[in-house]
Amino acid sequence: MKKIYILLAAMICCASNLFAQSNKAVYLFAYFKNNGKDGLHLAYSRDAYQWTALKNDSSFLKPTVSKDQLMRDPCIIRGADGLFHMVWTVSWKDKGIGYASSKDLIHWSEQQFLPVMAKQEGARNTWAPEITYDSLTKTYIIYWASTITGKFNETASSLEDGYNHRIYFVSTKDFKTYSETKLLYEPGFNVIDATIVKDKGKFIMFLKDETREPVQKNIKIATADHLNGPYSNSSQSITGKYWAEGPTAIKVGNEWLVYFDKYRDHRYGAILSSDLKDWTDVSDKILLPKGLRHGTILTIKEKELKKLLKQ
Repeated sequence: MKKIYILLAAMICCASNLFAQSNKAVYLFAYFKNNGKDGLHLAYSRDAYQWTALKNDSSFLKPTVSKDQLMRDPCIIRGADGLFHMVWTVSWKDKGIGYASSKDLIHWSEQQFLPVMAKQEGARNTWAPEITYDSLTKTYIIYWASTITGKFNETASSLEDGYNHRIYFVSTKDFKTYSETKLLYEPGFNVIDATIVKDKGKFIMFLKDETREPVQKNIKIATADHLNGPYSNSSQSITGKYWAEGPTAIKVGNEWLVYFDKYRDHRYGAILSSDLKDWTDVSDKILLPKGLRHGTILTIKEKELKKLLKQ
């Protein structure tokens, strides 16, 4: 009888472990390579540090919208409707962004061009769009960086083609109708690559200070009580003396892990914090597919990963 109890206990333990594994979130990195011509790339990880490219690091979706037909800076979130929603940079100089949705990250809807800066006279670009959802208002906002000629002259520079960005946004509840474009964040400096995460009722924006004179080129943080702001003044830099861009942030347990592109060094970096104030560099602990560029991290289910692994 004792042997039967031991066998039953072992079987229950094994079943519990299998159940836990099947329900444990898998991390997915959506990114582009080179100039973004071949489209969406995906990699997965079970610990958020060691990443493996899917589909032999070939494209899951090739871009079709805008005259340049690029798919740079892909951002994917799982919507309240159960669909995956993605936006991306379609061009260096266009006045809109790309949008598509998917049930499984394999089969995608028809790609749309969203002309979010078309009504903004003097708009020069629409870069690195992202999506964040507010469960309280059941509203998504899509936000990005743009330069509008003649605006914010106090921070203008003749360097880097005179770009002088601020963060703009539109809101939507269904990805069919959109609000008018509005200014989301004006920190008093040239800012790009914003990404917003909700945590304990607060909205946390990670952003790049793009200031060239005197040089910044680092990642900072701002916070707000509401998704559409107003956001606080930015923090001090949370990254090192290298040039950093394209942050994507996730919480692993109780710790914040922020990935970013050390683009001058042609490698990725990562920092870790439990309080968003004191940061430890963990760049030597990460392993990413070769050539990975600016993207975003989300979580998927084990059954969704299994389908992706078959591609």
